[in-house]
Amino acid sequence: MEEDISIINSNTRQEKVRNFFVNNKNKIISTLIILIVILAGAYSYDSYKTNKKKEISDKFNSTTLTHSDNTKERTIQNLVEIINEQDPTYSPLSLYFIIDNKLVSNQSEINSYFDTLIEKVSLDKEIKNLVIYKKALFNADQAQESDLLNILNPLINSTSVWKSHALYLLAEYFYSKDQKQKSKEFFNQIMTLENPNIDLKNQAQKRLNRDLSD
Repeated sequence: MEEDISIINSNTRQEKVRNFFVNNKNKIISTLIILIVILAGAYSYDSYKTNKKKEISDKFNSTTLTHSDNTKERTIQNLVEIINEQDPTYSPLSLYFIIDNKLVSNQSEINSYFDTLIEKVSLDKEIKNLVIYKKALFNADQAQESDLLNILNPLINSTSVWKSHALYLLAEYFYSKDQKQKSKEFFNQIMTLENPNIDLKNQAQKRLNRDLSD
């Protein structure tokens, strides 16, 4: 008797499973199709990103390796295109190559490329902070005090590893303007940081002792 009941229960369960699949066949098929499309899309997108990265890498390498006075305009065009691709690796490298080789003399144009990196490219936090510092460094010789402070404020108000560099740049900027009290204040801020750059802290101490002591 118990065996008969067990067989009946088993058959009932099988019948319920069968009925579930029959009644929900369309839903099940639709769900499977959606999953397949999602997986295929994810794979295609990943493949696209990989191929795009290689394309940008090849373009950067070929452009920089073949750069000469004769190819200057083509070099600029290619590197600007790479900057606008907003690639986390090669967009910053392209701008640095332009600056290091003095390919573009228009300061506003260079600043617009910096802004693209800072505002539009998905950079690691400290890489982004480095780009901000480099923008300040690029502008330091000609910038007004307010402009330089605006550029560096994100670093000054942070715990970034580039905070020491930002403070040191401002201290030297004010020292060059013969605003020694302001210079001293920024050098002193370096001295009070919990984790300053050691070399910059030593340089700040020397400057305070030698040129800014009371």
